[in-house]
Amino acid sequence: MSAEAAALRPSAGGGDVAIAVEGLTKSFGGHKVVDHLTMRVMRGQIYGFLGPNGSGKTTTIRMLCGLITPDSGTGTCLGFDILTEARKIRERVGYMTQRFSLYQDLSVRENLEFVARLYGVPQPERAAGAALERLGLAGRGKQLAGSLSGGWKQRLALGACILPSPDLLLLDEPTAGVDPKARREFWAQIHDLAAEGLTVLVSTHYMDEAERCHEIAYIAYGQLLAQGTVAQVIAGAHLSTWTVEVRGAEGHAAAQIVTGLARALTDRPGVDMVAPFGTALHISGRDAAALEAALAPFRDDPKLSWRQDAPTLEDVFIDLMGRSRDDLR
Repeated sequence: MSAEAAALRPSAGGGDVAIAVEGLTKSFGGHKVVDHLTMRVMRGQIYGFLGPNGSGKTTTIRMLCGLITPDSGTGTCLGFDILTEARKIRERVGYMTQRFSLYQDLSVRENLEFVARLYGVPQPERAAGAALERLGLAGRGKQLAGSLSGGWKQRLALGACILPSPDLLLLDEPTAGVDPKARREFWAQIHDLAAEGLTVLVSTHYMDEAERCHEIAYIAYGQLLAQGTVAQVIAGAHLSTWTVEVRGAEGHAAAQIVTGLARALTDRPGVDMVAPFGTALHISGRDAAALEAALAPFRDDPKLSWRQDAPTLEDVFIDLMGRSRDDLR
């Protein structure tokens, strides 16, 4: 372990660092899924994990909680060595997978009582009842889990994860396919748990969810490309961004103008990203002067209205996706 990694390593069961790993690498069938990943998550932090499908997020999460052994690399999770103390880690981690994994033919209460007994929680009936109240499921205790909507299944899965009082909660795209209201309620619960000292590592594709995290990391093709607070990640991308809107035209006519401009700008030197938003385009580049030069021929068009904007996290996400394809394929 390097001196840097040693400095990040917390004492067993204590310290301010929940996760500290260096050089994590994992391959399947000769394909490197995670490539020398180094990261640190502080206790009580909500840490967002972003990246395209197949980027290695799920594999990383499974290595952190001891379900998969890395091919190389070192680190600790909750003060325990991820290579030699995986069982101790699993005993203190709640892991919510992408797919609902509880029993569809048991009631909500029966599922929670089963989980409580499985983990040896004292007074399982009482613990299940408390979880029902906390998560707003009290009126659905007798309902079969399989008949719940996506949002209510999500609450039930979260309740099962926190019943054993874990120190770390790993959430793998927990709100995929859930409506915005249910997602907002879910995140309110996550912030309540973090305020009580629970550390949360969550993978997501939703930019509004990433912005709710204390820190985020972006991983693509197994490599960590950016990490820090949302403000730090946006600033680190060094993107210059313009928004152009169509004026004097609506509907199909406006769409044609936007489409034509997008085609004219795409792959133009200095333009690194062009994204349509209705009758507007978001245009970004890493070289502000080159971007200005690329846009200059279009700036005097009376049908277009231009304004310089601050780059968004979505702009950075798209830019990183484009760069990772170019650099890692």
